[in-house]
Amino acid sequence: MTAAGIGGRPRHLLDFQDWAPERLSALLDGADTMLNVLSRPVKKVPALQGLTVCTAFFENSTRTKVSFELAARRMSADVVSFAAGASSVSKGESLRDTVETLTAYQMDAYIVRHSASGAAHLVARYSGKPVINAGDGRRAHPTQALLDAYTIRQEYGDLKGKKVAIIGDVLHSRVARSNAELLPKLGAEVTLCGPATLLPLELGQMPGVTLITDPREAVRGAHAVMALRLQQERMQGGYLASMQDYVNTYQVNEALLAEAEDGAIVLHPGPMNRDLEISGDVADGERSRILKQVSNGQAVRMSVLYHLLVGRD
Repeated sequence: MTAAGIGGRPRHLLDFQDWAPERLSALLDGADTMLNVLSRPVKKVPALQGLTVCTAFFENSTRTKVSFELAARRMSADVVSFAAGASSVSKGESLRDTVETLTAYQMDAYIVRHSASGAAHLVARYSGKPVINAGDGRRAHPTQALLDAYTIRQEYGDLKGKKVAIIGDVLHSRVARSNAELLPKLGAEVTLCGPATLLPLELGQMPGVTLITDPREAVRGAHAVMALRLQQERMQGGYLASMQDYVNTYQVNEALLAEAEDGAIVLHPGPMNRDLEISGDVADGERSRILKQVSNGQAVRMSVLYHLLVGRD
């Protein structure tokens, strides 16, 4: 899906395939402006007034859905919230029919989450409107990666030459894939680490990405360490010897962080399994930027909506 939008920009944010580094940097710069908006007593601007944004979530979500809906409303868009469980989808309606029905109501953009990889691409095809991928299967979650990058940039001023270690269930993580695609475009080095059973070899072929099974080697010299949620509901296929073995080896805790760069920050895309993939003291400690990620998410998503629908720097 390569259709250009306003001013030659990518029309959609489905992944980062069509996004040049300078465009990505402009999104992050825009988030600075949006943070200023959010610091005002009246946290609202008329940038998207008269436009209707549909949040089409075919999969459960709390953080991402609320963040996107607030982002759109902060810019005065009308928001239509679509939940698959309370719709004709539960009666067997196809994705195409659902999208074409919603588009007949004159939606101006879609924010889509779906359990099937590639679903956001289909919505872009059937709707003919700008689409933001809010997570599709294991494939991509681009705005989460953008807010992760933005949080790191806030800390260090730039991502060039920074090392980011991402530890955990990489196999099932769309967040890991999107960060592996995005961060090297912004000049960072990415190390993906986990048990061999949870470490897809094809990701090691991406530019700027290294695969490692030793977590101490992975975090050595890292400026940011991200713990991924261990998706326990997917761990029935013999991926792990035991949960305790995983905790002993891969939990992001103070002992592991001793190998990282002095002052390294800790990230987590949420929701967390405390004292499983990350220790409670680290999650709540001075290195943690987890709540900062949440607050940054709204500004980043405001910037994405602005760039796709208004198209001015």
